[in-house]
Amino acid sequence: MNIGIFSDTYSPQVNGVVSSILTLEKKLREQGHNVYIFTISHPDADDHSPYVHRIASLPFIFLKDHRVGIIYSNKAVHKIKRLKLDIILSQTEFSVGIFAKLVAKKLDIPIVHTYHTVYEDYMHYVSKGIEFSPKIARKYSKSFCNGVDGVVAPTKKTEKLLRSYGVKKPIRIIPTGIDFSPFNCEKYAAEEILRLKETFQIPTTDPVILFVGRVAKEKSIDVLIEAMPLVLKKLPTAKLVIVGDGPSRLELEELAAKLGVRDSVIFTGMQPWSGIGKMYQLGDVFVSASVTETQGLTFAEAMAAKLPIVAQEDESIAGLIRDGYNGLLFHNQEELSEALVTILSDSSYRENLANNALYSVKPLSAETFGLNAEAFYHEILDQFYEANPHKKPRLRLKKLLAKKKQTLNDNIKNTSKDRIEDEQ
Repeated sequence: MNIGIFSDTYSPQVNGVVSSILTLEKKLREQGHNVYIFTISHPDADDHSPYVHRIASLPFIFLKDHRVGIIYSNKAVHKIKRLKLDIILSQTEFSVGIFAKLVAKKLDIPIVHTYHTVYEDYMHYVSKGIEFSPKIARKYSKSFCNGVDGVVAPTKKTEKLLRSYGVKKPIRIIPTGIDFSPFNCEKYAAEEILRLKETFQIPTTDPVILFVGRVAKEKSIDVLIEAMPLVLKKLPTAKLVIVGDGPSRLELEELAAKLGVRDSVIFTGMQPWSGIGKMYQLGDVFVSASVTETQGLTFAEAMAAKLPIVAQEDESIAGLIRDGYNGLLFHNQEELSEALVTILSDSSYRENLANNALYSVKPLSAETFGLNAEAFYHEILDQFYEANPHKKPRLRLKKLLAKKKQTLNDNIKNTSKDRIEDEQ
């Protein structure tokens, strides 16, 4: 297939959506598809790939580290027509996502949307001086998702949320997979990690509580900092290391100072994606108090780095974090500090949780993600052309769809045959 991925965030930006797109792009290419990226221009972009097409953009007035692309470009449309796309995958509900829907309509091809962000939890960014509300975010999400042919939700929580909004289109739950290799602790020599600790002035024997992600209000990093006085009473040398940057950093630094724990809270600032795997090796335990995630990729990354997890209980991580098996769940600040002290104080227990974390993240492999996504795209293509018999897919795509359908039928027959033989 010729596939167009449309997103308003892409490399060199570092966030969960970009990680998801890069993994999807890589796996679809490995499956033999031609994948083209349509995204915003970025002053730090240094890509000359023939597969990446950038659309003119401007800084977003509400978020200085985000940009907004123009909604329509005739030049881009002419370029897209020449690529003979079979399907469009939108990754945003805003400028580039709107453009994706316009292109899909103009080319008369199906579009599948991935719902990455629960916008009602982010209205504090776009409501400064303007009357926005979570209700508006819900209505817009409903409208956007009902205007595509299929929706990908990374978790059951997201699917239930979209259904509660009134989304009627097909929704498939496909957790974003990760490439485990950058997080493999065996890939890094002990000397490398010691040097990294020296860089951030972390004494080698100090226990490290690690957070990785955007330093922003919705991540509830203030909850982690407020738990540090209780942790330090029992573990005076413990350090909370916050990897990432964002609009709340100054406010959080002031909070740490106010609580008298500033020397025990280390902000590393933004780190390049190529080095994130190594940054996870700093930690003895990974922690997050966020309940706004659609999936929470950093949990999976931490588990792939063989770290036990301490997380606020939330539906987005149900099934991934199992209390007492690969981590500990908390509901309030006292439980948070107790969980951290328990794990950091008992090396044997910590190792057991870490081993279980590594084992339980295996189903979230990038390979599984790519196969599940491809299967859903084929289903949407089938449904699109069955509902619109007057529209004819390209001959190559028609043959591919027929082959995929035959493979699926064969698998069903083989499964049924195996079941009958087992019963006999």
